[in-house]
Amino acid sequence: MRAEAWVPPRSVVGVPNMAASQDVHVRICNQEIVKFDLEVKALIQDIRDCSGPLSALTELNTKVKEKFQQLRHRIQELEQSAKEQDKESEKQLLLQEVENHKKQMLSNQTSWRKANLTCKIAIDNLEKAELLQGGDPLRQRKTTKESLAQTSSAITESLMGISRVMSQQVQQSEEAMQSLVNSSRTILDANEEFKSMSGTIQLGRKLITKYNRRELTDKLLIFLALALFLATVLYIVKKRLFPFL
Repeated sequence: MRAEAWVPPRSVVGVPNMAASQDVHVRICNQEIVKFDLEVKALIQDIRDCSGPLSALTELNTKVKEKFQQLRHRIQELEQSAKEQDKESEKQLLLQEVENHKKQMLSNQTSWRKANLTCKIAIDNLEKAELLQGGDPLRQRKTTKESLAQTSSAITESLMGISRVMSQQVQQSEEAMQSLVNSSRTILDANEEFKSMSGTIQLGRKLITKYNRRELTDKLLIFLALALFLATVLYIVKKRLFPFL
């Protein structure tokens, strides 16, 4: 029974207000990732069903490696597209989807390793059973040793390849995490700057209100001074022109 294909969330693909070219590229990347994921799962199932010889298993493993390389390349393209997004929300959503793709690829690699071990054990048991059915004992022992050596070498090579792939995935995950940390730091800095600007605006508003009140007080004082001046002038004129009053 074949494993069900993992289908990525569709929420990121159709992010509103994304540039048309970027949206098309993201769609293509997601479609290719799903396709390669299905092909990898199919090949892993073929490895589980493989009954030998080792050359057939080696051929299947070569195809799996090629598909993993293509899948990794597409995931890297999607990650680069995420980093080029203008909106921080769209960027974070795409990076989250990239992380999901990477986790799924690591799961496939683990399944691949287990399928290889299972298949190689089955091939080894089958060869041993064939040898026990008859033939020259010396030739049987020689063939058994050669078969065991080939199986051990193939397993070692497969494990080393998987180890290198997992090391690359860990490094890419660390880079993505560092990118998320930097983005979070940028958002926090922007938030602090907005708070500072808000305080400055509040202070400016208070100063403007204070200056408006001061202007009103100054106008009232000028009016009173002018009224007093006019009253004084009138009083002096009255005393000069009508001293008897």
